[in-house]
Amino acid sequence: MNAIQARFATLLRHNASSEAPPPLLTPALAGRLLERLDGIRLFAHGYPLLTNLTHGRLKPEDLLDFAYRHELHGLSLHLLDGEENSLSQMDPAQLQAFADKARALGLDVHLEISSTRREDVDQVVAIARAIGTRNIRVYSRYEGHLSRVMALIEADLRYLVQLADQFDLHIDFEQHEELKSGEIAQLLRQVGNPRLNALFDFGNMINACEQPLPALQALAPYIRQVHLKGVRIVPEQNGFGHYGVLHGSPEDDLPSARMLFELLMLGERSPQVIAFILEQENHYIAPSFRQSDEAEDPFIPYREMSETALPPGYTADRMMADEQRWANNQIRHVRGLLRELRVLAELTLAEAGQPRA
Repeated sequence: MNAIQARFATLLRHNASSEAPPPLLTPALAGRLLERLDGIRLFAHGYPLLTNLTHGRLKPEDLLDFAYRHELHGLSLHLLDGEENSLSQMDPAQLQAFADKARALGLDVHLEISSTRREDVDQVVAIARAIGTRNIRVYSRYEGHLSRVMALIEADLRYLVQLADQFDLHIDFEQHEELKSGEIAQLLRQVGNPRLNALFDFGNMINACEQPLPALQALAPYIRQVHLKGVRIVPEQNGFGHYGVLHGSPEDDLPSARMLFELLMLGERSPQVIAFILEQENHYIAPSFRQSDEAEDPFIPYREMSETALPPGYTADRMMADEQRWANNQIRHVRGLLRELRVLAELTLAEAGQPRA
């Protein structure tokens, strides 16, 4: 194995199971990888700056400026980010001004809610139509035995796809700590609407007692959007929780390079993933939801919406300042990783006498 292949293998093996050896970087694969790198669409996210939004230091329109400054392709924003300044509290004129600014800056806006309930769905669809976006992320927060939870979610998703068909929308269901990837894929197959797909989060499968790469493979046919972040895996009882850490730091237990590569390559003729969303969640704490020894129809506890409490010794001012630094840090890390993949692909083509024009 030459030095290029060795480096590619080392990069993709980091934190990855030995049961999933990386592919050989052939000239054909290198050419396809370069095409995908050329077309990758990186988005900002509200969560890395959530304390700033919650305390009014930043407003949703400021996140558009953040995305523009960093030359990102768009912004994925929760409907409630910013409390009284959030999209959910804006009047029609304010929503129009937000949409106009996004358009002027050349940014796409994707919306997110932490629910599949009808009243929440109706609200996000109305706001999506007001600002002219077609992409909405949802996840469920039901409590009960898995069979009941699955039935409730399926009913909600069937209502969602009716609205998606009516208003030309796309709905992406996120695996959000309590459902396994295979269970989500089952729901998506049962509903069977091409407007309903999945958002894959880099770390949320841990809490459902899954491993990252098998979870990615289980959801692969449906993944349209991705949340990128760093996670430290924390054993709990007979399962695992996770603690948010800086993406790519020594504490990050995820096979991030391998997941990024696999997600980039999804789609036969064109990229399947339309948004790689930078969701740095440093200090976020998420408990285990599923156990290795659970019953056949386990009880799923209720979960609150995600939030990050102030870490010990932190003031709100320090957290707000550090959030800005951590968000910048993730952009540098991800772009560095993409740059390394590009260099390895270009060297592979050059070595084969097929340099890119």
